[in-house]
Amino acid sequence: MKLVKTKAKVALGAFIEKNKHGLLLLYFLIYLPWFGHLEKTVTTHFHVIHVALDDYIPFCEYFIIPYFLWFGYIAWGLGYFFLKNKDEYFRLCTVLFTGMTIFLVISTVYPNGHYLRPTTFAHNNIFVHLVKWLYATDTATNLFPSIHVYNSIAVNMAVWHCDNFKNKKAIRYGSAILMVSIILSTMFLKQHSVFDVVTGILLAIFMYTLVYAGNPVFTFSNANKYERKLHRV
Repeated sequence: MKLVKTKAKVALGAFIEKNKHGLLLLYFLIYLPWFGHLEKTVTTHFHVIHVALDDYIPFCEYFIIPYFLWFGYIAWGLGYFFLKNKDEYFRLCTVLFTGMTIFLVISTVYPNGHYLRPTTFAHNNIFVHLVKWLYATDTATNLFPSIHVYNSIAVNMAVWHCDNFKNKKAIRYGSAILMVSIILSTMFLKQHSVFDVVTGILLAIFMYTLVYAGNPVFTFSNANKYERKLHRV
């Protein structure tokens, strides 16, 4: 019995050591309660987000499909890089969690929302019913930068930067198409203003220059090499 317990303890220790980078995901224990609080408290008194271009974008319920695919896309990105490429996982988490924190801070100090959502619908189909459900569960507040936009770009950047997909054009271009579809869905579903989308894109570009564009601070492979040298010493 003692031998079994010892083996189990050793196996558990090895598993934790191998997957300790997963502790980064504890960030969601901060993000989700904070975001939930904002959703409950930012309801009426907020700064209205609107630009003239918003009025020229028609509502299209079919974009609910890529909008919902966003959840699986982000989960897949985190899960894949967690299991297959630790360096890219760290980069992706850096981009995601930095932008998401900036979003939370902005929403806290500058409560914002919009009045873009339609009150009547031209069609009565399953896609409209899904949109109605979305509207009922997700407030039209806490908008910029758009996390749907920002996180989609972040995962796509990781896919295109990762050597695992260097020769897998179907995955790379499929990721890019899904990213663009998700970005468009935020506007065609009237979930976000063009302003939210633009600020999400700009923030993603800024984070790309920090994390992916050769900044030595974020060159994780070099950091890992340095760490291995220290262990040898």
